[in-house]
Amino acid sequence: MRFDLVDLSLFLHVAEARSITHGARRANLALASASERIRGMEDKLGVRLLKRDRRGVSLTPAGQSVLDHARLILRQARSLEGDLLVHARGLTGTVRVLSNTAAFGEHLPKTLAAFLAGNPAISIDLEERESSDIGALIASGAGDIGIASEAALSDSLQTLPFLTDRLVVVMTAGDTLAKRRQIRLGEVTRRDFVGLAHDSALQRHLAHHAAQLGAALRFRIRTSGFDAVCRMAEAGVGIGIVPEVAARRCRRSMRIAAVALNEPWAIRKLVLCMREMRALALPARRLVEHLRRAAAG
Repeated sequence: MRFDLVDLSLFLHVAEARSITHGARRANLALASASERIRGMEDKLGVRLLKRDRRGVSLTPAGQSVLDHARLILRQARSLEGDLLVHARGLTGTVRVLSNTAAFGEHLPKTLAAFLAGNPAISIDLEERESSDIGALIASGAGDIGIASEAALSDSLQTLPFLTDRLVVVMTAGDTLAKRRQIRLGEVTRRDFVGLAHDSALQRHLAHHAAQLGAALRFRIRTSGFDAVCRMAEAGVGIGIVPEVAARRCRRSMRIAAVALNEPWAIRKLVLCMREMRALALPARRLVEHLRRAAAG
């Protein structure tokens, strides 16, 4: 059985696109050449990998197995290429990072800026995702490093401690709730809220827990960051839910109060996650080490 990386890459594109035509285009191959390569793979294996119909293609059980192995092999090939480039041109490459909202908006900007300044040949592709999605994406090879709530991850991933993140309710300093030490979400579901965009991972997280209480949070305005949420809360537009570190920073310049959100899911241990530390390309391993030092400091 001899498959080259072009075959495996093509098969990955075809499987994701559910179309040989679109898969060939993504792989920069002519349709005839792509079809011949897929048939050649099936002939070598002696089993069909794709079910073909008028709507496109779908994977057979054997095809799903090939897809799983193709992802692993191509990921290892990229890792090998990255490590060899280190020897050829010095440390270089792109690291794909998936992060939940708290780390994405509050913990990472300064830390990643310092890393990029010290490693000018490395780039970072940073994407915000919900913790519940990050584990599956890292496991499938869609990212190199994830930063997510430990409780949302499976045991199949390697994890390293990062930070503890606590959610708090912010409000104008004169609000009737400002003197409370803690608040349950159910106590404030009828209040006006200030929040982030609909597609923010944190907002989806909050909407999920509100729905479990049979409520839908009412937002007067949605903003682009935690500072803006706190500024709107200061003006009395509504209350907001933000990471404690963001509220503490904003209190230095704003007249807001921050009250602990008394929910089990409001205190989250954030961890760095990856398929396997030793399988990461050197630029990604360098970034993991930097993030751990920054968290410890």
